[in-house]
Amino acid sequence: MARHICLFEDAQCAKLLPLVYFRPVYNLKCGILSLREKVIRLYPKAELTLHCRPYLTEYVRLRDSGLRVNELAQTPYLFLNGRVIADENLAKQISDYGGKDCAFVHGDLLIAASVSGTNLKRVREGLGDALSLSLFDQLPRVEIEAHVISYPWDLVHHNGQELRRDFDHFVKTKRGKRIRGKVHQGVHLLNKADIYIDEGATVKPGVVLDAEDGPIYIGRKAKIFPQATLTGPVSVGDQSWIKIGAQIYEDTSIGPLSKVGGEVEGSIIHGYSNKQHGGFLGHSYIGTWVNLGADTNNSDLKNNYGSVKVTIGTEQIDTGRQFVGLTMGDHSKSAINSMFNTGTVVGVSSNIFGHGFPPKYVPSFSWGAAGERFTTYNVDRAIDVARRVMSRRKVELTTAEDRLFRTIFEMTAHERRRRGMPN
Repeated sequence: MARHICLFEDAQCAKLLPLVYFRPVYNLKCGILSLREKVIRLYPKAELTLHCRPYLTEYVRLRDSGLRVNELAQTPYLFLNGRVIADENLAKQISDYGGKDCAFVHGDLLIAASVSGTNLKRVREGLGDALSLSLFDQLPRVEIEAHVISYPWDLVHHNGQELRRDFDHFVKTKRGKRIRGKVHQGVHLLNKADIYIDEGATVKPGVVLDAEDGPIYIGRKAKIFPQATLTGPVSVGDQSWIKIGAQIYEDTSIGPLSKVGGEVEGSIIHGYSNKQHGGFLGHSYIGTWVNLGADTNNSDLKNNYGSVKVTIGTEQIDTGRQFVGLTMGDHSKSAINSMFNTGTVVGVSSNIFGHGFPPKYVPSFSWGAAGERFTTYNVDRAIDVARRVMSRRKVELTTAEDRLFRTIFEMTAHERRRRGMPN
């Protein structure tokens, strides 16, 4: 069993932009847990070290005080790629080599590496922006199988499977009854054995929790309002609200501290993000501190039922998938009656309004109406709005986060220049 683990970022994490501008890749969610939390669950007694892109270091140290960030102890390490969905099969393949120094690969991709002694010294000296397989060239290579996230839609694709896996592991660690919150009369629990309702949660009359095709997890102090229907597998995080009459379909993860209404299917909504009103959200990944205005809708299926193409930066990628919805970065917002086409990507801290569809790729810090020319969203205004939004949830926007906003604004300037937007 690994005693020291270093979760690292590699150069390929850029393919997960804009979702990873404000966070390391391993803090992305898939299922009930983040990629990082899955590693902790797999190695509960290990001491964790975090490697991230340098501009995130101050913020990560703030949010994870007590952990080493971008520095290694002088002790044997198991390095794990932060884009991996860690599971028991991965842990077994690694443990079969008994801690011997080696690099575990899947093709040309570094999945993990067991490193000690002089090999560790070389890695410590070469620790940089992103770890690559070349840093471990002197180690023997072992080919293994692993699930690796390459693009945002991969997280959405794996979400149903991970909801089931996380639920199974979670309930095994909880002794006693599974219905711990308040369930009012008039609530319908279908396949009650696969429903977990945590302490302080409230489920109001008329709610249907249908776990016949997958489990349902309701977090601590969550509220499910009357007439809402949830069809598993579904996760509702701590202190989240599911609004009156909401329709939450399978393979959906929400929260914590999110408020969601309308129709949602096969989507991941990070904490502190809201979709409070009517409208459809499907096969989408929504970052944190996002607000989708009333009657915001997205398409997740082309009229010709063909493979969806998505733009990430300057690259257009054929996803090979029939269902791909909206990817929206942290702190972005849509106005009422907004519409997003299949496979649209919206960067961080952008504001979308107006009639019609916006472009399928909206740069970070954009401000504008669909069908019209966008302009740059002033970074000072963006920070001021973020501070006000966060204060409503009693969360302080720190000096480190202020600097992070400004750094990301400069990092994304080239996106806006390519589209003729002034900075």
